[in-house]
Amino acid sequence: MGKMDETEQIVDLLPSSELQDNLRAKTYNSGFPEAHDTYNALSTASDGRIYYVLSSDLLEIGGKMYVYDPKTDETELLADLTEICGEKGLNFIPQGKSHTRFYECDGKLYFSTHVGYYELIDGMDRMPVNPPAGYKKYPGGHILSYDLNTRQFEDLTLLPEGEGMVSMTMDCDRAHIYGISWPKGNFIHYDVNTNVLNNLGRISGNGEGGTPGADFRSLCRSLLVDPNNGLVYFSTSEGDIFSYDRDALKISKFENVNLRLDYFGKYDPTLPGSMGYNWRKIFWYKPENAAYGVHGNSGYLFRFEPGKSKLEIVRRITSELSMKSGLFDQFSYGYLGFQLGQDGETIYYLTGGPIYIDGKRLTGVDSIAKGAARGLENLHLITYNIPKLEYMDHGPIFYANGDRPTYVNSIAIGLDGSIYSLARVTENEHTRTDLIKIEKTFREIYE
Repeated sequence: MGKMDETEQIVDLLPSSELQDNLRAKTYNSGFPEAHDTYNALSTASDGRIYYVLSSDLLEIGGKMYVYDPKTDETELLADLTEICGEKGLNFIPQGKSHTRFYECDGKLYFSTHVGYYELIDGMDRMPVNPPAGYKKYPGGHILSYDLNTRQFEDLTLLPEGEGMVSMTMDCDRAHIYGISWPKGNFIHYDVNTNVLNNLGRISGNGEGGTPGADFRSLCRSLLVDPNNGLVYFSTSEGDIFSYDRDALKISKFENVNLRLDYFGKYDPTLPGSMGYNWRKIFWYKPENAAYGVHGNSGYLFRFEPGKSKLEIVRRITSELSMKSGLFDQFSYGYLGFQLGQDGETIYYLTGGPIYIDGKRLTGVDSIAKGAARGLENLHLITYNIPKLEYMDHGPIFYANGDRPTYVNSIAIGLDGSIYSLARVTENEHTRTDLIKIEKTFREIYE
């Protein structure tokens, strides 16, 4: 049975609102056939262009940064990450990817780098401790900037202890950058103004470098800045929420609120294969002086008011088919494509939806010891309008040839409302990760 046949099998199970047309995604070829799965590294800048990084898990090739111009409908290679970091030809394990969005501040985009080549140790992807012959250990991730006007890169600083940057945010009003390193999970604070980096130490056990069943902890992939006071918030796999005060250089735990909610499920934070009680993605919503986030495994949207130590469930924002099935989506960590739109009030969420063949749900493996797909599922576009409390599942997304976008963990909303992501694309029997554009915009869906 071909892929289009599978699509036909699920049509009779879709809600009436989705029967008109499936969403279509246009694929682009950035010219990087080795590109591997990319997480978060996609953003819209004030110039209207879409900036993104395509990752590499190879020893000989690093990740690369690109830009897409909607006016010309063309992509352009900007730089090789290893070269930007001044490490080209030095035989280090390369800068394989960026794991963070781009943050625009005073005409510059700020981002960071991460390792992409791993060593398989005890069945888990680990930071290489035994580099292949002729190579040196990974030197650590870098915090970088890109000037939108001069098109020049600047290498700002190197992360300590040879760690990569797995999550990052920026307080653009105060020009401070915050992140969590991988694998050990150090909290990083970098002051752009003074060029001073502070390492606050490990936030949760031994991070993803720990031993499963003991000090292993999945690390938070999304940090939150309160623009009113500059406090930074992050979660842990145990379900605790912490704040960081940049002036006091102090991390504090919330005592009266946490993420250990029955609706999120039950987790052993010492085991790999899920994000535990961590929130998956979170952003600040200025009209309410609160944050909206999503728990990845369960797909529950929640509202967090740090000033009141208050967290409450809003609703589940998985696909309608996922809600009807009562099961989690197939990606073991949950999806990262969760962002507020250009209207400032609508959440866009790219998440999974079960596939039914001959009336039976396609299943995958029960568990997996890393962030990966446990089985094949559709990609759905979900929108949720915050002030109107309006949820809508716009249905599954397919390429023109009927293939499904997979390993989708990024989203950017263009200034014109177009929706972009990075996904696996198969052409001529070869699969790469590349830029995609969902053809129907939010406005067209509602017309």
